[in-house]
Amino acid sequence: MPNGSNSTFSVIGSDIKIKGDITASADLHVDGTIEGDIKCASLVQGESSQIMGGVHAESARFSGRVNGSITARELVILKTAEIQGDVHYDALTIEQGAQVDGRFAPNAQRKAATAPNPAARPAEQKPENGDQAQLKIAT
Repeated sequence: MPNGSNSTFSVIGSDIKIKGDITASADLHVDGTIEGDIKCASLVQGESSQIMGGVHAESARFSGRVNGSITARELVILKTAEIQGDVHYDALTIEQGAQVDGRFAPNAQRKAATAPNPAARPAEQKPENGDQAQLKIAT
């Protein structure tokens, strides 16, 4: 390849098995097996593909097996998909026949649930002798 050429997508073929997290700035097409988390701009998963880990993408299209949580702005779950894990989305399309074992929640709801609430913050203790601050929960 000549220097300076930029690929607009990456492909993980059906004969490839990856153990470890994947981060891609470009689009990603997965036909193989991945044991680890995936973070990319856009993900397309083939029918024979397996992903064992979390997925975070701007857009994602699943048609294989996923065992892990999914977070995407635009999410399409095709009829051949089998997903075990929670699904967070802005826009969601599910074909009839798709299997999902997990909870669905819009991204806005997830962000609101994780936003700090100053009124609910417990009183902090001052560190003693250089120790780390500790949190005590009243029972």
